[in-house]
Amino acid sequence: MANDKVPDAPSGQEPTIHGSTLGAAAPHLATSEKADTDEPAFLEHAPTNQSEAAKEAQRVNALDALGIPDWQAKEKQVVRRLDMTLLPQLWILYMFNYLNRTNIAQARLDDDFEATLNLGNTDYSTAVALLTVGYMLAQLPSNMLITRVRPALYLPLCAILWSGVSAATAGVSSAGELFAVQFVLGIIEAPLFPGAVYLMSCWYTRRELALRTALLYSGLVLAQAFSGLIAAGVFSGMSGAGGVAGWKWLFVLEAALSAFFALTAFFILPNYPHSKNGSAMWSMTEDMRRIAVARIEADRVEQPTDSTVWQGLRLALTDVKTYIFIFMNICMTSSYGFNNFFPTMVRGFNLGSSTMALVLTAPPYILGTAVSFCVAWSSDRKKERGYHIMVNNCFAITGFIISVATLNTPARYFAAFLYAPASFSANALVYTWAVSSLSQTPEKRAAGGAIVNIMGHLGNVMSPYFFPDNHAPRYTMAMILQIVFAGLTLCTAFTSKWYLTRQNKKLRAAADERGTVYNPFTT
Repeated sequence: MANDKVPDAPSGQEPTIHGSTLGAAAPHLATSEKADTDEPAFLEHAPTNQSEAAKEAQRVNALDALGIPDWQAKEKQVVRRLDMTLLPQLWILYMFNYLNRTNIAQARLDDDFEATLNLGNTDYSTAVALLTVGYMLAQLPSNMLITRVRPALYLPLCAILWSGVSAATAGVSSAGELFAVQFVLGIIEAPLFPGAVYLMSCWYTRRELALRTALLYSGLVLAQAFSGLIAAGVFSGMSGAGGVAGWKWLFVLEAALSAFFALTAFFILPNYPHSKNGSAMWSMTEDMRRIAVARIEADRVEQPTDSTVWQGLRLALTDVKTYIFIFMNICMTSSYGFNNFFPTMVRGFNLGSSTMALVLTAPPYILGTAVSFCVAWSSDRKKERGYHIMVNNCFAITGFIISVATLNTPARYFAAFLYAPASFSANALVYTWAVSSLSQTPEKRAAGGAIVNIMGHLGNVMSPYFFPDNHAPRYTMAMILQIVFAGLTLCTAFTSKWYLTRQNKKLRAAADERGTVYNPFTT
């Protein structure tokens, strides 16, 4: 980092940098490691026990060195430009990524869907699970590739491809064909979310990234709300139009919208701050681009130039934190398995037609969007993750208990306003917490984030089988299992908080003893 001064180490020793990140943004490096069993066996990034004022002074010095007049105003222009181009475009792509991934849940409410495909008791569950399998298989290779390609081309191209595959779902005529399309769709959709988070981390500082990640994640929650409303409009206005069933129109129209915004992304998405191509070349001045590069470099500690994707993968696989977050993520995704069955569950409330059921799926997710923002804001402000995850899971467990305890329709619908917002809010924090704790190098961050995300999707493979058709409308087994997994998520979050707090104490003791600097893990 420019103007970063590391205190002198004891005579004969190289300075050692310890610590972790306070956000998921920038990768950093530990310069050396002493073989001492009393010290923690990890070295992370952005270490500093300096005051916020001192760190800000270092950042200011780095940007002053550019010699750009009034750089403070230009830096604000850089952030505003990113907020008007990069963030909205990624948000739209992510929303359609999720719409195309989950529109099968709405299509199921068209009676012609299961009749045409002759689906059996668990065939729908298998279709949902196979999409997740494809998603899991493709994510790690994609995450390792994203650091080596131009994201302004790669991410929109993936969106074009998944739009075509999603549209092809309208042409399937059997369960086997549906399985094949879902599997391929999962493979092609896998790169978008981790790629989007990685690209944002290359432009936004750690202080800026947390809120932007929450904004990106809101695309997922709003996609759930919009999907029901879109499907209700399609089923009520287009079923049978041109001799085509409503569920087929749903796949085609959402795919067409997705492809349109993918085309706009080719022109709007930037590559990296240092790139000589991408939208930054026309959307930012030369001074703005220089500031964009300098401020990210000032947010990082110098990295090794010979770091490889395989070294990053090795670092991630040998870090115990990776496995803690894998288990937490599996439990978290298992606890919101209701997601792909929520329209079917609401139809079981017998509040009207299938169209009315689709409309009623929207309010819990709209509330979930607001709750997710509030939880993310609170978590970022307090620089705390564990308690926020635990409290949200308490609300989710309460909702699941109400849902399994009664068949009273108002009570069960009220329960959805507890477990849906709480589950999505907690899920966003789990991934952010994991990535922020596995960021020694860009390659470790990419590989570690992918591993946690990939393995976490095992919950999405299991959970569709919690909801066999013959368990409707109460889905007692599903609700009990979701209570169990939400409880396990809560316990794992507590364990992770305890473990990271313990490591922070060791880091501080080691730093105080040596006169070095460190940065605590976010707990």
